Amino acid sequence: MIAEYFPQAIPLRGFIGGLLIGLGAAVFLIGSGRIAGISGLFARTLGLATGPFDRGALWFTLALIGGAVLVSLIDGPVVQRFPPHWLYLAVGGVIVGFGTRLGSGCTSGHGVCGMSRLSKRSILATFTFMGFGIVTVATMRAVGLGW
Repeated sequence: MIAEYFPQAIPLRGFIGGLLIGLGAAVFLIGSGRIAGISGLFARTLGLATGPFDRGALWFTLALIGGAVLVSLIDGPVVQRFPPHWLYLAVGGVIVGFGTRLGSGCTSGHGVCGMSRLSKRSILATFTFMGFGIVTVATMRAVGLGW
């Protein structure tokens, strides 16, 4: 039945990926005592966040990149679909960046780490992310801007 509605779905791979994301977040929390929010870690890696340079953030960011490279070596290249114009990416990036600052975190920080700790703020933030994502996709498809 899933294949009927989601012909490209690969549930087992998604399940394994989810387990690995949870494991990575848990190892980072145990090892550093901090939440593995990707936007904050990436900002620290680039020196955009306040405070001293964070070697743990650098290693976590490198591990994310290394994991993607490893999966592509094992399973072949990932099929990528980009919007029809680079302006979509630029505007989307600015909006996402603004949202992560406004929401004090991103989907990984709130959705994976915060919800697993039953943080009310993270649960609300995650439902907000998902709700606006659904509305955005539906709106773009309705006005013919989907790809």
